[in-house]
Amino acid sequence: MLNILIKDHFRETRLYNARLSIIGVIVVTLIFALILRLAYLQVFAHRHYETLSQANRIKPIPIQPPRGLILDRNGVILAQNYPVYTLEIIPEQVDDMNTLLEELGQIVNLNEADLKNFRKQLRERPRFENLVLRSHLTEEEAARLAVKRTYFSGVELEARLRRHYPLAGLGVHFLGYVGRINEQEQEQIDKAAYRGMEYIGKLGLEASYEKTLLGQVGFEKVETNAHGRSLRILERIAPVAGKNLYLSIDAKLQALAEQTLGKRRGAIIAMEPATGAILAFVSMPTYDPNPFVQGIDPDSYQGLLDDPDKPLINRALNGQYAPGSTIKAFLGLAALEQDGFDPDRPVVCPGWFTLPGSSHQFRDWKKGGHGAVNLHDAVVQSCDVYFYKLAVAMNIDGMKKFLAPFGFGKKTGVDLFNESEGILPSPEWKAARKQTWYPGETVITGIGQGSILVTPLQLADAMSGLANQGVRMKPQLVRAIVDAKTQARRETEPVVTAQIPLKDRHNLEIQIQNLTDVVHTNRGTAYGIGYNSPYKIAGKTGTAQVKSVAQGQSYSEKATPERYRDHALFVSFAPVGDPKVAVSVIVENGGHGSSTAAPIARKVMDYLLLGKTSAPPLEAKPATENDE
Repeated sequence: MLNILIKDHFRETRLYNARLSIIGVIVVTLIFALILRLAYLQVFAHRHYETLSQANRIKPIPIQPPRGLILDRNGVILAQNYPVYTLEIIPEQVDDMNTLLEELGQIVNLNEADLKNFRKQLRERPRFENLVLRSHLTEEEAARLAVKRTYFSGVELEARLRRHYPLAGLGVHFLGYVGRINEQEQEQIDKAAYRGMEYIGKLGLEASYEKTLLGQVGFEKVETNAHGRSLRILERIAPVAGKNLYLSIDAKLQALAEQTLGKRRGAIIAMEPATGAILAFVSMPTYDPNPFVQGIDPDSYQGLLDDPDKPLINRALNGQYAPGSTIKAFLGLAALEQDGFDPDRPVVCPGWFTLPGSSHQFRDWKKGGHGAVNLHDAVVQSCDVYFYKLAVAMNIDGMKKFLAPFGFGKKTGVDLFNESEGILPSPEWKAARKQTWYPGETVITGIGQGSILVTPLQLADAMSGLANQGVRMKPQLVRAIVDAKTQARRETEPVVTAQIPLKDRHNLEIQIQNLTDVVHTNRGTAYGIGYNSPYKIAGKTGTAQVKSVAQGQSYSEKATPERYRDHALFVSFAPVGDPKVAVSVIVENGGHGSSTAAPIARKVMDYLLLGKTSAPPLEAKPATENDE
């Protein structure tokens, strides 16, 4: 039997109409949803997306402000800015960074340091900022890049200002330098203030006056096309240049002082007693700060670290030395201030001193002794035995109490970061270190040996206090701050640090006369610089042991390796009666203060008081690619 299928047209029509209805509902629903979304975007979210659209079309570009200049008291430029061409990349506009770098490497020279620094910026900086790939392009490289720049998206050729120190290493230890902002600094700085900035002060005045020198970032609102290419500038907010620093430093004097020290290690400070203004701030040896601006190469930096002369150490600010016999300039005054003290009473110096009940001999620098000496003789001839006995009579607490107002054992407050305090020892100071104070330590403190340590800046500050009739002024390097645009000038006001308490000001006059006789009488230890001086100098020589000499042995300078020889010191001020300058000199392993340090101080004072100088003329070093 055959089965014949009969087609049900009515049923198929109903199924087709049902499906068509469902599709129609879906289409209508989607159209309605689209209309609702369009209404939301056009009406309710209009402002939000209009803002986003504007942001895509208008790009804010930060404009770096010129960093403030640093000049000496006579207008000699010590730190300046100079223009360079830089190759910069905006990462968010680059599709394939590796390919771009490879292609750019065929136009300009890109070394491993450039690429490493750029990739570091990629990790740390926002992708919308201009990142420097290569700075200090040659004119030829800049021209080649300018011709082909239109073929690259996200590539910019910019003219930037870079820091330069035209006198190279002259005064580098107070100037410091700028360098690239590192990760730690990125976390600490105000991001808005440093928008688009690469550099920050690292050391010296560049660091301590960073906010003054920095200036304010400007902005350009630039209209861009779909490829991020600039079309026109819509608005420009000009940057504000950093303020200029005029220093109290005399660059010619600085050069003279550095030349006078030569290849020897040491420090020189010259300052005005009445104001605290620093005229010369020398730490030798120096180094050229220019390579640090862009980032010194590892080998060169390691060479500076390995240099046995340690040029990176700021000896004037951070070098801590035993003051040696220069401390007698202040302990002599302390003796005069003691109740019942008779400065004319003779003390016998046989060439050694022992404590009661002890056989240990504390030796005088003069093997046969000085015989009978009073205070005047002891200061002029620098008799150690006299001051051994004075130290025992005053005890360590008495010495500390008198020396503290002179600034020993604490920072002077100079306008530089990271100043060292030195050490003004006491039994309490040793107890804090779980150590015992011994009577012999009191004895050697009387001649500036043992635990007592001072910086060259502290010595100059203390000597200024003597010269300024017992008033210590805060040491300052910056003389004035000047607005680069308006030339408005703000002078730095002198600041009194301390008034040294004196029972009788006549005692100060006596001690100043004693110090004058150190230089101007034939038995004085510094007579070598005083016998032909047309002005009066008050000073005190010092010799500080580097290597101790055992009992029964004698010190031989010739037999001692240079690095273990005594340090030479001299502190002074001039002219007596109307002091214009106080000078401290320390020459490491220089031997004797009278023959090594004192002549240096005389040359500094001759320049300031007589205008005499044998220093070479200041020659500015041109900025070169090697500086970077």
